[in-house]
Amino acid sequence: MSGPEYVLVGLGAVAGGAVNALAGGGTLITFPMLTAVGVPTVAANVTNTVALCPGYLGATFAQKKDLLGQKRRLWMLLPTGVLGGIAGGILLLHTSEQMFRSLVPYLILLAAGLLAVQDPLRAWILRRVEHAAHATSHEKWTILPVIPAAIYGGYFGAGVSVIVLAVLGLVLEDSLTRLNALKQAISFSINIAAAIFFLFSGQVVWWVALVMAVGALAGGALGGRLAGRIRPAVLRWIVVAVGLVVSVIYFIR
Repeated sequence: MSGPEYVLVGLGAVAGGAVNALAGGGTLITFPMLTAVGVPTVAANVTNTVALCPGYLGATFAQKKDLLGQKRRLWMLLPTGVLGGIAGGILLLHTSEQMFRSLVPYLILLAAGLLAVQDPLRAWILRRVEHAAHATSHEKWTILPVIPAAIYGGYFGAGVSVIVLAVLGLVLEDSLTRLNALKQAISFSINIAAAIFFLFSGQVVWWVALVMAVGALAGGALGGRLAGRIRPAVLRWIVVAVGLVVSVIYFIR
């Protein structure tokens, strides 16, 4: 890669980090940027997963106080996330470049769709929690729907937080704040497991990953400063539109 291409990737990571901090969906910016500068699709996905790990860690620590009292859930669901993330990573590395390239537009469409329903999903979960009369514990069943969500997260990752939140909202009776914190911890376990597995895959473009990690951290800090000045819903729909355009481009190519 040339110097200008590294700059483009770095700027894309800054934008992705800021979008993740404000609204979510940064992968819909960073992944297409990697393929646009010539990184093969599987390597781009692997590199993207490794590079964005610090953002998941930061978001998890930011909500750690809301994880208090959820130790039993964490003991059940974090290992599930780890195993699912590794399984998704194995599945990705056993997918041929040609096959994955053909799946990319559908995966991006899925991620854009998940991002589009994020607000209605949160509203539905909030209404469900408010109207729950006598909460019953279904925690042991949460593992089953988390497994496919974790596998998807290890395979592609974009929109996995939305899927996990939907699963938790369906099965658990709790406040949206606590479910959000639990979702963030599970998403981090999925991402970090897949990223560690990918370290030994030979598919990580290390200099690109380093540039992206720095850019994503800077973008996350920038997004935190811009919070309150930019409406997340507006930004989210812009990212959804970008995802739709990118998927069309991939279909054409």
